[in-house]
Amino acid sequence: MIKELMHDPIFLAGGSETATKNDLQTAQDLLDTLIAHKETCVGMAANMIGVKKRIIAFLDDSGKAPTYTVMCNPEIIKKDGAYSTEESCLSLLGGPRPCKRYKSIKVKYQTVEMQTRIKTYIGWTAQIIQHEIDHCDGILI
Repeated sequence: MIKELMHDPIFLAGGSETATKNDLQTAQDLLDTLIAHKETCVGMAANMIGVKKRIIAFLDDSGKAPTYTVMCNPEIIKKDGAYSTEESCLSLLGGPRPCKRYKSIKVKYQTVEMQTRIKTYIGWTAQIIQHEIDHCDGILI
């Protein structure tokens, strides 16, 4: 189900709780909401739809064709190649803001079936994931 976007910076600045198999509807709602905003958004975290759970959804362009991916409880376990950039966010008013990102990240996460995976991401997809994990940690750009 497509959800309303959260814009309250106090809510968004709070950390998110561990996701469990009981949060699968939130994961689906997050994906539905992201797809509904595909013209202006490439990633979302559950707190952006008002749910403080560690769930992210994003457009993954690391394969042959772009696909949407959902991660539960993502954690960056390795990062390399720091750089400065600017990003915007659907939840925050105003233009792009400066931030630090990494060219390559290794992420440990769970699938929606709660199976643990570890995968390395580079480039644009890595940047999106870092932005959404920041949301889970209550970090606003």
